[in-house]
Amino acid sequence: MTKYIFVVGGVMSGIGKGITTSSIGAILQSKGFNVTAIKIDPYINVDAGTMNPIEHGEVFVTDDGVECDQDIGNYERFLEKDIYSDNYMTTGRVYESVIKKERNLEYDGKCVEVVPHIPNEVIRRIKRAANESKADFVMIEIGGTVGEYQNLLFLEAARMMHLKHPRDVLFILVTYLPVPQIIGEMKTKPTQYAVRTLNSAGIQPDIIIARSNVPLDEPRKRKISMFCNIDKNDVISAPDIKFIYEVPINFENDNLGQRILSKVNLRTRKVNGKKIKQWKDLVNIIQAPKEKVNIGIVGKYFDTGKFTLSDSYISVIEAIKHACWYHKKEPVIHWLSSEKYDPQICKSREEIKRNLRKDIKKLDGIIVPGGFGSRGVEGKIKAIEFVRKSKIPFLGLCYGMQLAVVEWARNVCKLKNAHTTEIERQTSYPVIDIIPEQKSNIREKNFGATMRLGSYPCVLNKNSKSYKAYKRKNISERHRHRYELNNDFRVILEKGGMLMTGINPERNLVEIIEIKNHPFFIGTQFHPEFKSRPNTPHPLFISFIDACKKNKR
Repeated sequence: MTKYIFVVGGVMSGIGKGITTSSIGAILQSKGFNVTAIKIDPYINVDAGTMNPIEHGEVFVTDDGVECDQDIGNYERFLEKDIYSDNYMTTGRVYESVIKKERNLEYDGKCVEVVPHIPNEVIRRIKRAANESKADFVMIEIGGTVGEYQNLLFLEAARMMHLKHPRDVLFILVTYLPVPQIIGEMKTKPTQYAVRTLNSAGIQPDIIIARSNVPLDEPRKRKISMFCNIDKNDVISAPDIKFIYEVPINFENDNLGQRILSKVNLRTRKVNGKKIKQWKDLVNIIQAPKEKVNIGIVGKYFDTGKFTLSDSYISVIEAIKHACWYHKKEPVIHWLSSEKYDPQICKSREEIKRNLRKDIKKLDGIIVPGGFGSRGVEGKIKAIEFVRKSKIPFLGLCYGMQLAVVEWARNVCKLKNAHTTEIERQTSYPVIDIIPEQKSNIREKNFGATMRLGSYPCVLNKNSKSYKAYKRKNISERHRHRYELNNDFRVILEKGGMLMTGINPERNLVEIIEIKNHPFFIGTQFHPEFKSRPNTPHPLFISFIDACKKNKR
């Protein structure tokens, strides 16, 4: 029988359920088991594609083209395997499926009700994902916090599964223990209330992961054990750490993997010493880098008041880290708001130049990541022009690649006011334009899941930096966009010196651009960051960091 582990959160959001789920999965893999992970999000959206990254964080894209929560990215990075659409569900997706079945008379004329039909659909999807992946363990992360109305139906599905298969279902509560500064003592009462709230849904946690800014002490463990009806050894301390890839090792220091196996009456099948060694070696590299590499990210999805929301670009950040650690370097990321270089916002050209020199000249490399819309676009174009002329290594991802084409068209090919039609529909030189089949989607306001999504093939030019990075001609990468380089302008751009070094063979679409006589200037229509993993960094990021290392100011 497949074993199911539900991971739920208590006290507050953002305490690391996704990393906990991923880490436990990695531990079980190291003990010889096949593991997969599912994310359940309690929002009505059918998927994450239409949500603002500032509000919800990065939209991750799977190989089969699902726009989903960023935790799916964590699963892929920790488990080092692809996660597919079956492993992601939302309230909207579940309801949509139930309503479609009702319309198709699949309920034999019964009155279709929220309970049991919605929880039953959730259970059906969980078991389908288990069967598709042939998993020994299925990790199921339920989004939100215990006590919220939105996730009650998913907790009900978990309760029903436990009722039917009590020996095959476990519950792990990830909770938070605050240490109020004015009191100076760790408090367990919020966790006690979280457990009682979970009990009211008919669920008793088997293991409690105690998150806090400091390690859990024995008195607190005993208190949680007593008031939460749980063995003291099943209260696992999870203090704040600098790097998430330390979490599996920290959990194993508390023997978490073995405690899980004992609860489902299983023994370790075969210790995967290589996987354990990989994690330990990685942590050793992270903790003892030889020198720093300063990377600037020019974007717009991280400014919110006085705070920086790095979750908007989490896969880009992790890909930078993976590549830096490959080179045994410490990544230092600088957040650069593109609005500081935007002519429509800045008072003068001198102010723009001053800001560019101050922010970028000191950095070893610049990344312009993906995005949508007009905000800060002219500032990004100015930053791209600056790094091109200053010979600073540059990597443009999706929108970053498109704006590099716009900058080249304007300043090298002298196509004045060249632009992308996403921003300027009436531009005289639409060097970036929407692909024909997307025009009807825009016209009919059909925005959800209608972009070019998921993996597409790409053929590389053997004389390119990209080919040198990948070391092969045929690649496949993940996409999320509507607009493409307009083939009508390819000849003009190439005459100006731009190289089209990666082409989609199915549609003759440009996937990668490069320029000559530059240490590293590459733009990709796809999102290479989605396929980077800690022990297997993405080739383009490895090459980019290598160029940054050589360019070090």
